[in-house]
Amino acid sequence: MEEEKSPAPLLHLPTKLPDHRNLSDRPSQPPAGGWKAAIFVIFVEVAEQFAFIGLSSNLIMYFTTVFHEPTATAAKMVNNWSGVSAVFPILGAFVADSLLGRFKTIIFSSLIYCLGMVLLTLSATVIGAPHRKPVFFFALYILSVGEGGHRPCVQTFAADQFDEETPEQRKRKSSFFNWWYVGLVVGSTLAVFLVIYVQDNIGWGLSFGILAGVLAAALLLFLCGVKVYRRHIPVGSPMTRIAQVVVAAARKWRVDNTRQEWRVCYEEDSHAKNEDEGQHKPMTLDRRSQFGILDKATLIDDEDKARKKRDPWRLSTVAEVEEVKMLGRLIPVWFSCLMFAVVQAQIHTFFTKQGSTMLRSIGPHFQIPPASLQGVVGLTILLTVLFYDRVFVPSARKFTGHHSGITVLQRIGIGLFISILNMVASALVEAKRVAVAAEHGLIDTPKVTVPMTIWWLIPQYMLCGVSDAFAVVGLQELFYDQMPESMRSIGSAAYISVIGIGNFLSTAIISAVQAASRHKWLVDNLNRSKLQYFYWVLAGLSGLNLCCYIWVANGYVYKRVGGKDGEDHGKNSNKGGYGDDII
Repeated sequence: MEEEKSPAPLLHLPTKLPDHRNLSDRPSQPPAGGWKAAIFVIFVEVAEQFAFIGLSSNLIMYFTTVFHEPTATAAKMVNNWSGVSAVFPILGAFVADSLLGRFKTIIFSSLIYCLGMVLLTLSATVIGAPHRKPVFFFALYILSVGEGGHRPCVQTFAADQFDEETPEQRKRKSSFFNWWYVGLVVGSTLAVFLVIYVQDNIGWGLSFGILAGVLAAALLLFLCGVKVYRRHIPVGSPMTRIAQVVVAAARKWRVDNTRQEWRVCYEEDSHAKNEDEGQHKPMTLDRRSQFGILDKATLIDDEDKARKKRDPWRLSTVAEVEEVKMLGRLIPVWFSCLMFAVVQAQIHTFFTKQGSTMLRSIGPHFQIPPASLQGVVGLTILLTVLFYDRVFVPSARKFTGHHSGITVLQRIGIGLFISILNMVASALVEAKRVAVAAEHGLIDTPKVTVPMTIWWLIPQYMLCGVSDAFAVVGLQELFYDQMPESMRSIGSAAYISVIGIGNFLSTAIISAVQAASRHKWLVDNLNRSKLQYFYWVLAGLSGLNLCCYIWVANGYVYKRVGGKDGEDHGKNSNKGGYGDDII
């Protein structure tokens, strides 16, 4: 009797698939890529971050001093605008990955960004008082549109300049994310020290004009590197491929996928016209058992056999199904990081208002702008990332065998824990500030400076920086590395949207706290407010969130490409790619 053989795949492609990542406008002259190209993009992002932080960091003061909005209302306005600016990247990423490509999207969004900043400058200098507010908000949300195209594409475009074929290249890319964040910090720190000083001591119009000029110079610098960039060509809508897998699995949900006679579609139909330049070719992803219901989309039934060409709405390849699984695994991580973003949202709102009530003098003639203390966050991030990249990672690598010292999920988890400490420290310092105000009889005189130095706020700003260096850089790397190659702009937008939804959630929590406290906890007079109670609420919610994150991370399954985990576990590799080494 002839031995029963394992069912063969439907059709085979060559063992080594064509590399679609190196496509450019001129394939005969492939761009250089690497650090030579990435450095141009990093400088552009430094300029963009300089402009964004220069505007957003002190925006609450503009609303309360120029537009005379109440403190809580101004905080909600800042949170809502920041939220929209961080959610729009999802749309920008979709346009980049499916229509324009990242390079063109960056150019168009940069032009829109410059237009918004010019209009903002005009609203503060030329536009009359009756029309100033509507023009300002119109310009503000034009900036959100530009931000939507710029943010998800710039980082991804820079990371695309590095290959992933060798361990050395993967180390360089992992290091790139650290140095990329250093660039963001440099831009942010310069903004909070220079731009905010101009806003508080010279004028808002001049500061907005400086930001517009920096953005224009950044666009010109970006164009200088056009000959050395590696570019992706748009591969069509990723949402269509996701929908095809879901529909194919739904149509076969009654099929018993344990029956041996069913064959599995491992690779694309070789007769399909997929060799054209720019057509999507999925990476060689190994099957994972998680979300096994989707595997039914790969089963070849009698109707599939009768077809000359694969119908993607009935039959999906293993790689296509695994790409959808990758997205599904990231969604719980995304939700479990929202409270971290809520905590970070306080930097631009209540932290700044706290500082405005305290002693800020350095010498007889100089006062620190309260928003400039955000520069401490940038300096802390800079030092933390340098220490992490140069000292911590090499040391940890000797014990764990992991190329990054610890896993990305562990890095994010550390950041979430430190954000809890941040809220605890903030609550204690605010209680001290209110006590000093009461001791000096200043509870009902909010315009009188509380005799307590602003340096008391340094610990909470430093904790913000340390948590940022762990969690945000970790999110950047996770949502780049664990996304399908054709959806990495969307992955970048997804991590940015964590910040955006976190800002909206912060607004919702402020409204809930106001309603629950009958508007007694958060009022214009911070000396009579109970801001410390609000911080304790955030600390408690963050603690619950961390528990959820640990549970999610313990069940996370990393992608496996060609038999190798996408997140190398080193000595923990026997865990099969799961994230259960988080604790």
